[in-house]
Amino acid sequence: MNIQFPPQILKNSPQSENKKDGLEHRLQQLAKHCQKFKGAHTGRSLFQLLSTFLLYVLSIAVMILAYENHYWLTLLLTLPAGGLIVRLFIFQHDCGHQSFFKSRRWNDRIGRILSLFTMTPYGYWRQSHNIHHANSGNLSKRGIGDLDTLTVKEYKARSFWGRVGYRLYRNPFIMLFIGGPLQTVILQRFPMGQPLPVRKIWKSIMGLNLLLLLVYGSALYFIGAEKFLLLYLPVIFIASWVGGWLFFVQHQFENTDWDYSEAWNFNRSAILGSSYYDLPKILHWFSGNIGFHHLHHMCGVIPNYRLAECHKTAPHMPEIRKIKFWESFKCIRLTLWDEDLRMLVGFKHLKTIKA
Repeated sequence: MNIQFPPQILKNSPQSENKKDGLEHRLQQLAKHCQKFKGAHTGRSLFQLLSTFLLYVLSIAVMILAYENHYWLTLLLTLPAGGLIVRLFIFQHDCGHQSFFKSRRWNDRIGRILSLFTMTPYGYWRQSHNIHHANSGNLSKRGIGDLDTLTVKEYKARSFWGRVGYRLYRNPFIMLFIGGPLQTVILQRFPMGQPLPVRKIWKSIMGLNLLLLLVYGSALYFIGAEKFLLLYLPVIFIASWVGGWLFFVQHQFENTDWDYSEAWNFNRSAILGSSYYDLPKILHWFSGNIGFHHLHHMCGVIPNYRLAECHKTAPHMPEIRKIKFWESFKCIRLTLWDEDLRMLVGFKHLKTIKA
């Protein structure tokens, strides 16, 4: 006969405590291992930056040359060009973590220059993203640098229109297909309505807006608005869709790990609350190894080009949340955090819950 014990008894059982102690020990081992890979290698960073930038310029040049007579080739090249913008964004991301160059000054300089191509204000994004790293997986500190995610209880407590609004926000077409380009091209242009105080981000956002106006305004003048938009908008849209999807799947998966402040743990949240997105090598290259997101959250100052090596030589950690490329698309349906089951669920799950 199978005897089932209440969850609270199992939680406090000796076996549960042993597992917890074992996990904490493995997390500490992994944290020590990650420290060996922090710090920039200037030569590698410069090679990454220059080679990627040259490939990007070359792809844009060919797109312009092919525009009049071979627009199909122009459209075809929007895929690698968009991927190269994602890669440039990862370099900007590393600059924000002060891990791309040894000098803070050069990290900030290059980060601001790269914002011209990513259309993402460097100073604002750096502040919000660092807050995200400090609080990722903490249910008590949501709202900055993350995707809005309600618990089942919070969703059920909302009004009818509040639920409708959340369902619209979490609709994959709206959140990713529309929301990605909307955030990149338009919403990031305004210091108002952001989760950080206007006085702290005004200079970063408006400074980039001025730079975008000068550079892209000149392009509009010399090659014409129609040609510029047909050339560049598809590229930035693809980069936005890919970047948005990567950001989504890094934390929005079924067996992620979230807790309120009193139970939240940085190392545990980094490894259990962040995915190891197991991508083909070419996609790891375009995405700057950000698929090793568990290690990036464990130690944010590891440069992108050392994450794969860190992962390959890391001590065994069976709890790592590995997600294959094709299975990752199942995550689209996940919308709510069930505190009782400790997992992300979809709206259909609400039908199984008693009122």
